[in-house]
Amino acid sequence: MDIVIKIIQLLLSLSILVIFHELGHFTAAKIFKTRVEKFYLFFDPWFSLFKIKKGETEYGVGWLPLGGYVKISGMIDESMDMEQMKKPPQPWEFRSKPAWQRLIIMLGGVTVNLLLAIVIYIVLLMAWGEQYLPASALKYGISVDSTAYQMGLRDGDKIVSIDNKAVDDFESIPKTLILEEAKSIQVIRDGQQVNVAIPDKFISKLIKLKSADFISFRFPFVVSEFAPDAPARKAGMKKNDQILGLNDTLHPYFDEFRKSLQHYKNKEVSVVILRGKDTLKLPVKVPSAGLIGVYPKSPATFLDFREKNYNVISAVPAGIVKAFTGVGNYIKSMKLLFSQEKAYESVGGFISIGSIFPSTWDWQSFWHLTAFLSIMLAVLNVLPIPALDGGYVMFLLYEIIFRRKPSDKFIEYAQIVGMVILFALLIFANGNDIMKLFRK
Repeated sequence: MDIVIKIIQLLLSLSILVIFHELGHFTAAKIFKTRVEKFYLFFDPWFSLFKIKKGETEYGVGWLPLGGYVKISGMIDESMDMEQMKKPPQPWEFRSKPAWQRLIIMLGGVTVNLLLAIVIYIVLLMAWGEQYLPASALKYGISVDSTAYQMGLRDGDKIVSIDNKAVDDFESIPKTLILEEAKSIQVIRDGQQVNVAIPDKFISKLIKLKSADFISFRFPFVVSEFAPDAPARKAGMKKNDQILGLNDTLHPYFDEFRKSLQHYKNKEVSVVILRGKDTLKLPVKVPSAGLIGVYPKSPATFLDFREKNYNVISAVPAGIVKAFTGVGNYIKSMKLLFSQEKAYESVGGFISIGSIFPSTWDWQSFWHLTAFLSIMLAVLNVLPIPALDGGYVMFLLYEIIFRRKPSDKFIEYAQIVGMVILFALLIFANGNDIMKLFRK
């Protein structure tokens, strides 16, 4: 069921993005009185699932969910319909319009995708605001896994800056490390500031992780709830007890206790707790799973999470900033493919995209991810590859600058090359996904 929910969210998100992208081309074409023959969600080789003719345009839904398209009269596109191009140009055709109008038509899709991301962010900020954890509020420091430990970080470190640039939002730290290809992290350790030099080629290792969990925040372990048949409850543990350690060793933080407990599977251990002002020791039999059935209180109980609320006036500029920051971050992530060793192995297809959606339906997450994918679609579409909008834009800019239009035959061949490149990238990305499934 979890997979089904992810697939439904992915298809709904892509459908929204494709419709708005193609609507951008469609609207610009109509403004300049250019005929649009087809407007399709998904591709329709051989047959369509649904179609209806209204005016001069056929609207429909294809069966192949790899995107969508508008077929504009007098334009060499992915349909490769060259018969029309052999006929004399007509005033309603794309090829008959001035170069600047054709340029606006081609940029219509990415423009709408960017505007859509801005609108989504504005609505999200107004509806839910923003919650963040200032790095300075981590009074117990961070918890690190083996990857972060190899990087040079230690449990209890308090991160103050990256490459000597102050850090504000804790959740932005992993993204900053990767996108900025950071060289060092400045932390407070045992009351002293320490410069942690990031080992060479370590950023590529973080990219392969595809997770921000290599660092997390520490917090005290206070009992909130128990699992059914919890060994801890049977041993006499109660809600609001604060767990301090195991046997004679102090482990006052949730991450420390959880790691240490793994060494006592199928053994009896003495769990040290604080109940009110009393320190107690409870003998607990640890099952083979290494868990004693205790849920901690929320970290928000101990850490100073901040909330920022927005009205219409404040949400608009904040939404614009978030969208353009997203564009910049995505461009930086594409740059990593060429600057980091084997970063191309992290490229994924539809399985990777689908996996980022939560397994339970959450509208806030859905719209956040849809805004991100809208930015991704906008950036990818302006790449100067024939068969993408950016390829056509490249030819139009050439025409505007040199006042000479590339021949239809040249554009036809370029379109074929571009489609081969896109199919190769599609096969590579989805092949990466399949290979990752076999490696698991």
